[in-house]
Amino acid sequence: MSEVFVYVEGPSDQLGMRELFAHVIELANKKGKAIDFYPLNGKEPLLNKGPIRAINILRNKPNSYVFLVQDLYPKNKPFPHSTYTELKDHVEKRFNEELRRKGCDNRLADRFFVHCFKYDLEALILASEKVLLDRLEKTQFSRQWIKPVENQNHNKPPKRIVETLFHDSGMKYKETADVPWILERSNYQDLTEKCPHNFKPFVVDLLRILEIEAL
Repeated sequence: MSEVFVYVEGPSDQLGMRELFAHVIELANKKGKAIDFYPLNGKEPLLNKGPIRAINILRNKPNSYVFLVQDLYPKNKPFPHSTYTELKDHVEKRFNEELRRKGCDNRLADRFFVHCFKYDLEALILASEKVLLDRLEKTQFSRQWIKPVENQNHNKPPKRIVETLFHDSGMKYKETADVPWILERSNYQDLTEKCPHNFKPFVVDLLRILEIEAL
């Protein structure tokens, strides 16, 4: 069986991605492929431990693939970076160094993918406008933000905007409850159109590996 391991930062990312890709997971299972999302307790643990964990999986499971999908925000943690390219280059360099140190076949790198949310997973929440309004029990938003949503910046990432929207509605943003609720009711293909910079490339790679056409 082909297995796809997608490592994310925390429980809310795991729960949200499972809901957003529920149909993809179901289709993959029917094709004899397994995919799941695994939290690694934050950005720094993910970037520090992810490459080594990926190597251990890839060398022991020849039909496996590993994705690391972390937030771009905050920058410079745990190493200097502010862009996806800088983050990806550093992680892939670390991965390749570990391959050499462990004496592994460098072709393992063909099954290792580094992506990110720009600037955090809440970009998908902001892009799910209708569902977000339903969650806030509003007919219009109390604030405006830059669109496309991936054009925010490190000074005001999407999560801060989402927190403000909930606060304005007299609610507290609870990631492990609100993220899966919203993404369960969202369509990942719609979100690739609204988040073309970083989310779409992740989806393209994922569907290609799973041999599933976009739904």
